Amino acid sequence: MTSPYPEVSDVDADAIDTGPVPVVAVVGRPNVGKSTLVNRIIGRRQAVVEDTPGVTRDRVPYDAQWNGRQFTVVDTGGWEPDARDRAKAIAMQAEIAVQTADVVLFVVDAMVGSTDVDEAAVRMLRRSNKPVILVANKADNNAIEMEAVSLWTLGLGEPQVVSALHGRGSGDLLDLILAAMPEPAPPIDDDAPRGPRRVALVGRPNVGKSSLLNKLAKEERAVVDSVAGTTVDPVDSLVGIGGETWQLVDTAGLRKRVSHASGTEYYASLRTAGAIEAAEVAAVLLDASEPISEQDQRILTMVVEAGRALVIAFNKWDLVDDDRRYQLEKEIDRELKRIPWAIRVNISAKTGRAVDKLAPALRKALASWEARVPTGQLNQWLTALVQETPHPVRGGRAPRVLFATQAGTRPPRFVLFTTGLLDPGYQRFVERKLREEFGFEGSPISVTVKPRKKTGPGGRGKAHG
Repeated sequence: MTSPYPEVSDVDADAIDTGPVPVVAVVGRPNVGKSTLVNRIIGRRQAVVEDTPGVTRDRVPYDAQWNGRQFTVVDTGGWEPDARDRAKAIAMQAEIAVQTADVVLFVVDAMVGSTDVDEAAVRMLRRSNKPVILVANKADNNAIEMEAVSLWTLGLGEPQVVSALHGRGSGDLLDLILAAMPEPAPPIDDDAPRGPRRVALVGRPNVGKSSLLNKLAKEERAVVDSVAGTTVDPVDSLVGIGGETWQLVDTAGLRKRVSHASGTEYYASLRTAGAIEAAEVAAVLLDASEPISEQDQRILTMVVEAGRALVIAFNKWDLVDDDRRYQLEKEIDRELKRIPWAIRVNISAKTGRAVDKLAPALRKALASWEARVPTGQLNQWLTALVQETPHPVRGGRAPRVLFATQAGTRPPRFVLFTTGLLDPGYQRFVERKLREEFGFEGSPISVTVKPRKKTGPGGRGKAHG
């Protein structure tokens, strides 16, 4: 397929200086959707989002990637000019983020328009002398997008209209971020030397996480007690498994949603979420002798939304009889149908049964997590797919898929360049076929769509990529 788009994922790494990773600060007044935008940029729900203003208080950095480039995005609390007490400390953190950033995203609520606080923030940003991109967020439809034109009066140039919640305009915004950096963002170096692979052992209380750690380490590394909830802080251990050293983090069992937990359990939940974020692959332990629970589902969701490789270990297999095995197969089909790609192993931490299968499963999941499909091979496959099963016709026409590129790895992320928005069902179809062709067993993947913009009414499409 001849494409109008550059092969942005196949960048010549030697042609660009691999300097320090650039920093992008996301600032704005409270409750304009900064954390939602950060989650959209990093490709997973990691920054805490609530309708209540003031959830974010500190400067929180996250690793981000786009088109084979890496940078750091910093979420900040709401900035206000005359803040006092805690709000003043939050505003100071935001100002420090601006001073240390290479590019600033100034987020404004497109539905509200500019306010006195926004205008005061613009004065603060001008003093910083940093490149600023004006982001008009919450533009969920065309009517709101038209209203965003009024934001030109802020004097920061053209408002970049996005919906962080739905992903509208996010690809164009990421292109602008890379272009605004004083120095090119360094390419992602998948071959960089690294230490032991990081594995988070997670699961609800008393599923045997600490027992498994002790079995793998062949010594008592973690306190084991039949009383659920013995572990509170994550415990890091270097463990030799399958002839390789791994860094295992034994975490507290998650009983409740973080928002419903209190005291020690609340902080244990936060630390567990942090351990998942810091890991490369998560080994989620489920008690094979008991039904798959809501807590199990919630933990699996945390791992998937964090974009981590995943191995599900059904522990306590020594307690599973034929009847339970039959029920478990039905539960897996019903409860885990949204993650059929997860690698599953059946083990017993108590007896040592099949624990040697864990290392090969982790390696396979990590290989999928870091896999990259060559652009030519990807588009040859895509051409055949859309010819065999074209997009259904809606309203007398059907959007065409023009070209695809893999925008990043860890986990694999693909961008489809199209002539228009795809039906969600067809987008899921492409993702399913992508897995059937290229595997990715043990890793989440994402497929996003970037429609081609038109130059004007009735004009030929112009490629943006």
